[in-house]
Formats: sequence, C-alpha cells, structure tokens
Amino acid sequence: MRVTRLLALLSVLLATFAVAPRPADAQVVRVAEFLADCPFSHRLPDDPIVFPGLPGASHMHSFFGSRVTNAYTTLADLQNGGTNCNPAVDKSSYWVPTFYRDGAPVEPAIITFYYLGEGVRDDIVAQTQPLPLGLRIVAGNAKATGPGDGSSIARWSCLHAGQVPPSKDFVTCPSGTMLESYLDFPQCWNGRDLDSADHKSHMAYPVAGACPSTHPVPVPKLRQVIRYPVSGDPSHFRLASGGGYTMHGDFFNAWPQAEMERRVRDCIRPVVKCGADGRPV
Repeated sequence: MRVTRLLALLSVLLATFAVAPRPADAQVVRVAEFLADCPFSHRLPDDPIVFPGLPGASHMHSFFGSRVTNAYTTLADLQNGGTNCNPAVDKSSYWVPTFYRDGAPVEPAIITFYYLGEGVRDDIVAQTQPLPLGLRIVAGNAKATGPGDGSSIARWSCLHAGQVPPSKDFVTCPSGTMLESYLDFPQCWNGRDLDSADHKSHMAYPVAGACPSTHPVPVPKLRQVIRYPVSGDPSHFRLASGGGYTMHGDFFNAWPQAEMERRVRDCIRPVVKCGADGRPV
C-alpha cells in the first residue's frame, strides 16, 4: 500500500514540475532554404559551359566546389571527382570571373550558395521540383556595358555596413568590412533542356510571382553570395570580365538526385530553413 501511495505521489510531482514538450513545429524557422558552403578551389582561364573543350579560351575564372573543373569537364567528371563543399555530397561546380585588386587576384573569404523557395507565390513554392542532374546555368552578363545596362543583375554591397547603398557596380566599403556580391539565378525551367545555345534560354525568371508558360517548372532559386576581403576605393578593383556590373556566375549541377530531392521535399516545399546537411536548423 505504501509503495502504491509513493508511486502516486511521484506521479503528481512529475506532472507538476515537468516542462511540456514544445511542438515540433515551434523549432522550425519558416524560410524555404538549404545551402552549400563551397570555398575557393582553383583558378583557370577555362569555362566548360561557354567554351567546352577549349582551354584558355575564357577570361580567368575562380572555381568553387568541385576540385576537378576545367575546360573539358563533364557531369561524370564532377560525380567522380573531389569537392570542397559542405556538404561533401554536393559535387557541383560553381565559378565566377576572378576579382582583382591593383592587378592581383583576390579570392573570397566567404562564399555560400543558397537554394531558396522565394520570388514566386506560396502555392508555386509548394510545387517546386528538384534541379535536374546535369543542369547548366549562366546568370548575369559578362558583356554588360555599364551599371545602367538592363542585362546586368549584379548586386554589390558591404558586409555589416548597411548604410552603404547597394549598387550594380563596386561600392566603397568602410575599413574593417568586406565587399560582397549577390547574384540570383533563374528559377523557372523549360522542363526539357539541361543547357541551351546561350546557356540561359532554357531557364527564366518568374513574372508576377509565377513561372511563365514557356518555362513552367519551378526549381529552387540559387543565390550566390560572395564576400571579398577588401574595402576602400573601388577604382582599385576589377573583374576578369570588366567592371563590377559584369559579375556573372556559372553553375553545373552535380548534386546526387536523391539528396536534391530530399532537400526540396523537406526544406523548400514545406518552407523550412535547413542547414548544409539538409536538416532543419
């Protein structure tokens, strides 16, 4: 009898002092996102999308992610090669024109590739499809003629210096900050082609929150965020392609299909912020 009373008392005490578990959803940050951190790998005057099989035909590029990218790179090369990405399952290759200060190359201190569900209506985010394996995309315009060129989508700003207005060209960052570049890739696919003659036409940007009928398949939006360890007078800066307004990015998708599908299913469609491992943060 005494044991029964003690058990009953213990049960009451536990019920009194126990902390009710938080709903699982309370831990979720409602941002449709997963990411890959892919540091600088190497530099070459190659471009396996625009100038395939032609080493030295391009301006200088800085490559991130895959360690094996060169003018001859194929999907199989990426899948079988090494990567410096976190997560290591991302075998993709990313590259941009090399940045120079006073003629010397400067590589980014931080570079992150975000995969996002934004820029389209919520019902379209819920229909997002995985980026197809082998997809190649070029965003931005290496031949832009100035900051006013409508084809330039470059965005430059300063890390931790929000008082400096963003611009399509280099900006003057205060000492102790870093120059940063943002570039958004198109997120509407035509559903057929992994590349096109101009390396852009198989993709499109949303219009009024929806994908155009010519490119009906919504995929995650790739956002390239690069931080360069420089500040001060931008007259000392240039890209291998020219002014800051010529910033562009190339992407060759080599994510394993199952990993890409999981992240779209668990992070993008349900609008959940995930880390590099593809799990909620």
